[in-house]
Amino acid sequence: MDFSNVFVILGCIIALVVIGKVFSIPFRAIFKLILNSFLGGLLIFIINLVGSAFSFHIGLNVGTSVLVGLLGIPGAVLLIILKIFL
Repeated sequence: MDFSNVFVILGCIIALVVIGKVFSIPFRAIFKLILNSFLGGLLIFIINLVGSAFSFHIGLNVGTSVLVGLLGIPGAVLLIILKIFL
């Protein structure tokens, strides 16, 4: 094996590691957004279960679940306040 082959192989490995690091960050952010949106939808579902005793309902759709997914519990409180006042 020639030294030029070793440098080419090492260069390819380094390039793959760098490309992997560059693309792994956006995938993590997208995965976190999807996971939080799912958990936000679950929280809205629980609010609707509890609110059914009081005739209170928040629409469960992509927008509300993403809002609760991004903001967390303050987003759920925001939706409850908006529902009460509007």
